[in-house]
Amino acid sequence: MIICNRCIYDDRIANISFDDEGVCNYCRQIEKLKADYGTGEPAGIQKYADILKEIQKKGKGKKYDCVIGVSGGTDSSYLMLKAKEWGLRPLAVHYDNTWNSAIATENIRKVTSALNIDLYTFVLNNKESDDLYLSFLKAGVPEFDAPTDMGFAQLLRQVAAKYGIGYILEGHSFVAEGLAPIGTMYLDAKYVKDVHSKFGKGRLSTYPLMSFWQFMKWTLIYKQQFIRPLWYIDYSKEMARKELIEKTGWVYYGGHHLENRASAFTLKILQPQKFGIDTRNWSLSAEVRAGILTREKALEIYNTPLEADPELVEYVQKRLNITDSEYNGYIKGPKKSFRDYKTYKKRFERLRPLFKILADRNLVPRSFYLKYCFPLPK
Repeated sequence: MIICNRCIYDDRIANISFDDEGVCNYCRQIEKLKADYGTGEPAGIQKYADILKEIQKKGKGKKYDCVIGVSGGTDSSYLMLKAKEWGLRPLAVHYDNTWNSAIATENIRKVTSALNIDLYTFVLNNKESDDLYLSFLKAGVPEFDAPTDMGFAQLLRQVAAKYGIGYILEGHSFVAEGLAPIGTMYLDAKYVKDVHSKFGKGRLSTYPLMSFWQFMKWTLIYKQQFIRPLWYIDYSKEMARKELIEKTGWVYYGGHHLENRASAFTLKILQPQKFGIDTRNWSLSAEVRAGILTREKALEIYNTPLEADPELVEYVQKRLNITDSEYNGYIKGPKKSFRDYKTYKKRFERLRPLFKILADRNLVPRSFYLKYCFPLPK
């Protein structure tokens, strides 16, 4: 096994390569992003200061000058805290897929109340939510939680349009979390729709599905800018959690994306048990790059098997109304991927020059351009 000399990614990672120094292409990608954004450096802080001035200028006279998507997790909660310090007037938007943990729901309440931030919550119909999740379980793909990511993206765009807001802020840090290996995970509206059409039972009457043409409308007509402040400034999850606890009473929920049961099931059970995908190496590698962990300690943690969570499995079976036999059939059944279903992937690749321009102007996320707009090896 070949392991990167700088992080803990190895040659089992999708589309990985190593240079003459034994450093993987993903570490080099992080290096380039840090240089491009000036992350944590005076240049990056100045770039973001200029963005802040523009947000405040264009939001003058409006009740809100930006939208922040919130989940109750560390990054989005901390972004609300900083937004108020920066003098912004954010509207917090929460997509409730009805699988929230009690801790996440309470965290959202605590942070928005402590900071006096208005909250807009969309609650997906229970039956639609469960129908979507069961569809993805039956489809045999690793993106069990894709419907939430896709629905949340559309909701943020819709709310921004409703209130005439031109800026959407997302709490993501490539330094603290890394970037998903290319080709490991995928999602788009056509993918969600095709999986549901093949395995779903009901109609999607409340689910906010973002079609390709809606996506283009938000970017080209509404010109909604998608900003990730943590790509510019110095950021530490440990520091963020400490500050959130002290200032808002926020509570830690135990791990990356574990504030939601659907995400927890995806990361802790479905992906490692069915596909051999253990995404802990994403955040562990990020901590090694940042000097928070040694490679030896990170590898020790990564090589410790994930503990099974029977209560979470029981919850999923009860929510989706499936028997032990059906559940085991889904977990042990054929492994499939987005390549087995209809997607917009080829269209994104053809339009790569356009999306490069849009990413440069913050009209689409940079990570979307990097992950979805380039052909993948077969």
